[in-house]
Amino acid sequence: MALRIGRVPYLHTEPFYVGMRRRDVTLCPLVASAIAGAAHKGEIDAAPVPLVHCPGLADTWQPVAGFCIASAQQAGSCLLHARQPISALSGVSIGIPDEAATAVRLLDVLLQRKYHIQPGPYVSPQAAPEALLLMGNEGLRQRRGGAGFAHTYDLGAEWHAWTGLPCVFARWMVRREVSTADRTKLEEMLYVGLEEGVNALCELAKPRQDLLMLPRDVVTYIQGFRYYIGRAEEQAIEQFQHYIQ
Repeated sequence: MALRIGRVPYLHTEPFYVGMRRRDVTLCPLVASAIAGAAHKGEIDAAPVPLVHCPGLADTWQPVAGFCIASAQQAGSCLLHARQPISALSGVSIGIPDEAATAVRLLDVLLQRKYHIQPGPYVSPQAAPEALLLMGNEGLRQRRGGAGFAHTYDLGAEWHAWTGLPCVFARWMVRREVSTADRTKLEEMLYVGLEEGVNALCELAKPRQDLLMLPRDVVTYIQGFRYYIGRAEEQAIEQFQHYIQ
């Protein structure tokens, strides 16, 4: 049976899937917030699991080597747009997209622990909120802000400025029941994907019209990510999990 792999459709996850196009796997399109549910239901065998959901899967899933998705400093696509400065957001409504997982908990941590702010209700982005969290490809498309939102905060940059650490958004995990041979195949696909996929994006000759990005914008964005867990990423994971307990 082919491995069923959750495919998160963001620019910064694209490299991982390059090595899978030539292999016997089934790619299952899922937004970040849907990964954990699909994992619990047994609908997928492996995926980049949002960091906030990794502890809840630890009994039945395990990490795939040290593969992760982390911003070194700026995230570039995880942005809070606000009508007022962040220091004035206590009690105001914040629009949160349905696909948000780690991003919304990161926002919680930054507001409450870094800025000592108790935010108001989290609402639909369509509810005319005072601030708006955007992430993934939509975050890239609106990275320059929107009408009425005078202030923009990159949550990866906010975390790095506060902790001095990268921001880990997800790590690759696989069901413990998956055979050793299939886990090895998955690791190989991820290694190949990163090498070929990152190079392909960095050598892009045409604009990404779907994201309103020139080739140089894509290069800058991708080079800001780290895809393997080192000591700094380990420290970041420990610190973030401590904050959200």
